[in-house]
Amino acid sequence: MFMEKKLDQWARKIRATNELALLVDLWNGKQISFSQNQPEVILRISSPSTLSYLLTPSLFNLGSAYVEGKIDVEGKPEAIIAMGNALAGATLRPIGKYARRIYSSWHTRKNDREAIRYHYDVSNEFYQLWLDPRMVYSCAYFANGDESLEQAQVNKIEHILNKIRLRPDETLLDIGCGWGALVIHAAQKYGAKCVGVTISENQARLARERVEQAGLSNRVEIRLQDYRDVTGRFNKITSVGMFEHVGLKHLPAYFSKIQTLLTDDGMALNHGITTSDADNGASPYGNAEFVDRYIFPQGELPHLGLAIKAMQMGGLETLDVENLRRHYVRTCQLWSDNFEEHAQQVRQAVGEKKYRIWRLYLAGSAYAFRQDWISLYQIVCVKAGRHPDDLPWSRRYLYQ
Repeated sequence: MFMEKKLDQWARKIRATNELALLVDLWNGKQISFSQNQPEVILRISSPSTLSYLLTPSLFNLGSAYVEGKIDVEGKPEAIIAMGNALAGATLRPIGKYARRIYSSWHTRKNDREAIRYHYDVSNEFYQLWLDPRMVYSCAYFANGDESLEQAQVNKIEHILNKIRLRPDETLLDIGCGWGALVIHAAQKYGAKCVGVTISENQARLARERVEQAGLSNRVEIRLQDYRDVTGRFNKITSVGMFEHVGLKHLPAYFSKIQTLLTDDGMALNHGITTSDADNGASPYGNAEFVDRYIFPQGELPHLGLAIKAMQMGGLETLDVENLRRHYVRTCQLWSDNFEEHAQQVRQAVGEKKYRIWRLYLAGSAYAFRQDWISLYQIVCVKAGRHPDDLPWSRRYLYQ
């Protein structure tokens, strides 16, 4: 009775200032409506013991309750995410007790392998259900805004390779090569000699199969290797969706490694997610805590300013910065749509819990990018003071 009384008080408080298209369906048959209109989201509470998640509705609490099967939610993913944020905003302060963790001592080779395995080795079949055919798991590039996901991912790869001015027979290192789409395209269309490195066994295995199927074994090498162990020199280096796993305190060393591997006249591009919070790096209402617990263990997002500073500390000079936040909103929306379309297959492939985790994650990521909690930047750089002799004076070459 005590918890139900608190629930009634909480509901009255929210209704006094907010009209939410939400219906809460309790275990005892009682329903609480927050609007006279039809609900967009129905939240089902199975027992009094789960009310605490609702009365302190941080995104971590609500997300955990859903993932762990303590509550059920009906509605479109984007509506569920928006409703969770509305409940949190009506109840909590924007920044809760959870702030950015600094995993400086965690980023060993062993711990990084385990974190990558947790996220990327779910199964190749799982990712194939909702990614594009090339399995490009990073922000796409929508030159016009109406492209298919498949075309937008090809656009992104070409946008990157054009930015670094890749030429035939140049050597290219792709750090965090995923399932090999970028190095395969670089070898096929640009005639480059490529090395892709990943510490995901599933990715490396499928990437090697795809390289062999494309007849590119003489031009593309896929290594199961930590970037810290790579040696040699490369004309061009790309890193797409990888530096989020490096660790904030390790970013200068990461960029210093790229500087060491780059030829004096070479160019590199880092494509990665950043936080828009310059102070503590945490998204509001516990979103960062949910991602850390269930999605990206030990992941750390730098602010753009910190990323550029770390590049400079690593001996690299920034030439060009492009914000692709809107593009990642669209990418995540399409991923989420694909995920929903194949919901039953996803459940069969990975089980109910992982289905719920990734359902929230994909829709929540679209929301976070839309709100500018996080962003995506492509940064082109060279060795400090070492502009290539043939570097164009303008950006026109990117679009020719």
